[in-house]
Amino acid sequence: MLKHNTYFDGQVQSIGFTRHGLAATVGVIAPGTYHFGTVAAERMSVLSGDLRARVQGGDWQHYPAGTRFEVAANSGFDVQAVGGPAAYLCEFLGDE
Repeated sequence: MLKHNTYFDGQVQSIGFTRHGLAATVGVIAPGTYHFGTVAAERMSVLSGDLRARVQGGDWQHYPAGTRFEVAANSGFDVQAVGGPAAYLCEFLGDE
């Protein structure tokens, strides 16, 4: 079953789904800076565009299309879409 998610007044939108028993979302981030908290560990893959991300306790890093970063469970991260909207795949990895 698909689930539509909207965050930050519609500036971040995603479709949630489950595949092989694992939850994931695919979505688009409009230009801006946003903070997300995590419960489960996550892997964020940039599908299109450019993102900058700052994982809790770290520095800002650049992630162009084709790259990814991971975020620990029970933490958070800041993300910025750079130069236009960016598309992503977020895979939920479970507790760590």
